[in-house]
Amino acid sequence: MKKNLTLILTIFLGIMIGFFLQPVISGDSIYNQVKKLDLVLNTAFKNYVEEVDTQKMVEAAIRGMLNELDPHSVFIPAEDMKRVNEDFQGSFEGIGVEFDILNDTITIVSPIPGGPSESLGILSGDKIVKIDGEDAIGITRDVVPKKLKGPIGTKVAVDIKRQSEKELIHFVITRDKIPLNSVQASFIVGNTDIGLIRVEKFSATTHDEIVSALRDLRAQGMKKLILDLRGNPGGYLNQAYMMADEFLSGGDTVVFTHGRKSGFEESYVSTNGGLFEKSPLIVLVDGGSASASEIVSGAMQDLDRGLIVGVTSYGKGLVQRQYDVGDGSSFRITVSKYYTPSGRCIQRPYKDKDRYHELVGRIDLEEGANVEHALSKVTGELEKEGKIVTVSTDKIIIKNKEDKSDKHGKKLATIDTLSIYHTKKGRMVLAGGGITPDYIIRYDTITKLSRDLRNKNLFFEFESEYLGSNGKNLKAKYKENFKDFLINWNPSTEMMSEFKNFAVKKGVEWNKENFDTDYKYICSSLKANIARAIWDRNKFLQILFTDDIMVNKALNLFPEAEKIANLKTK
Repeated sequence: MKKNLTLILTIFLGIMIGFFLQPVISGDSIYNQVKKLDLVLNTAFKNYVEEVDTQKMVEAAIRGMLNELDPHSVFIPAEDMKRVNEDFQGSFEGIGVEFDILNDTITIVSPIPGGPSESLGILSGDKIVKIDGEDAIGITRDVVPKKLKGPIGTKVAVDIKRQSEKELIHFVITRDKIPLNSVQASFIVGNTDIGLIRVEKFSATTHDEIVSALRDLRAQGMKKLILDLRGNPGGYLNQAYMMADEFLSGGDTVVFTHGRKSGFEESYVSTNGGLFEKSPLIVLVDGGSASASEIVSGAMQDLDRGLIVGVTSYGKGLVQRQYDVGDGSSFRITVSKYYTPSGRCIQRPYKDKDRYHELVGRIDLEEGANVEHALSKVTGELEKEGKIVTVSTDKIIIKNKEDKSDKHGKKLATIDTLSIYHTKKGRMVLAGGGITPDYIIRYDTITKLSRDLRNKNLFFEFESEYLGSNGKNLKAKYKENFKDFLINWNPSTEMMSEFKNFAVKKGVEWNKENFDTDYKYICSSLKANIARAIWDRNKFLQILFTDDIMVNKALNLFPEAEKIANLKTK
């Protein structure tokens, strides 16, 4: 135990001193603060009434320190680092399945295309009941990856229950490298020349993936693009830059960073030769679009390259660097802020971290609004708070109506400012509070019935049972012709009745008025889940997007996108 404590203290002190210690240490130095931590940890280890878990204490201390900084400076325990690395590296080693736990059983949502499970014939809806001969019923979600993942070339045996088979099916799967694609959908919209690419994160492979998607869609006749960054939490800054560069001609600043130390200052400038420099572009964002997503959308907006559509983005303008602790864990600390081409930082205030995580501070507007409405909303809210607001060409000056006095009775005028920025062609944009879209389009709302069906995962669970008895005929008819399925197949009245009975048995309170209101949404969700089982996630999303209000309204905004960028399609 003493040896373990010494190791932990060495690591802990090494982090603190190595990261913060300056060549010249003053009397009130970081070294003296570290001594306090050393004293507390050693005293607790020696004198506490029960045996102390020193690793747990040190990690709690690190979390506490980082929590004093900003919401994005965080500690990542060793057990979480493997998953984090997989997400950002863009691959993992395993059997290649997307799974869920239904009724205490591992159920295959979809085998990953090109992976070992797909090549062996494992299907969506298959249930894994044994792993290496041991009962897998009742296994928890966090344990499944530990059982199924492993080094390339190693083997794992699974016994699968398939609804159409009486006996269990035994597979021995050789693990392989499985891609974790960040481009989740890429297709031509209906009978148009408009492509749609959905990017869900910025990993090490994102730029390569989007280049491949752009080339493929151009070969299919794409002339305009909707880039969907909704719900994309970000990732690698350099991948955001390289993606943006595919849409920009050379010589423009895409993003730059500024930190307390000059070593963390960088500037990224666009180059010539991008795949999509001269074609109309619309970028979709929402409250889940953060960091790298905001770098791309902010550059497109500031450089008047594309039209930003959706709802206001997350508002994260901070850049983190990750440091390894030495025991498998790591921490990330904010080292700089990033700025869009016009010079604005879109970081929201984060003094109240609870409210920050609730997305407070975004300039959230009503349907059909734009940046000019955003300015009106900001000034209106400030005036309601009792402020005097003066708007000039480059800033908003905010002053208290009632000046405060200092202890000597001298009047103090409390003044603050919000900066107004302008795009390359002079359009107004605002700093702070996220990227405010050029056109606000809000999501459709669904009723309680649909929320219950979705939250209980009943669309997938029903599809799994439905395909058990109908899957062979559906696959025989449509497997080689997705377009036919997309246009001509829809859930029948009989199927919808079956689904209602299934949902009621699962404890859902069926409301006919809600069902009638959400009929189109429910049909699309059932159809999309069946498409994912027969094909893949790309087809799943393609069907959902046919009824996506943001996508459908964006399709009609390309004339405005062309106008902003001075583009003409042939």
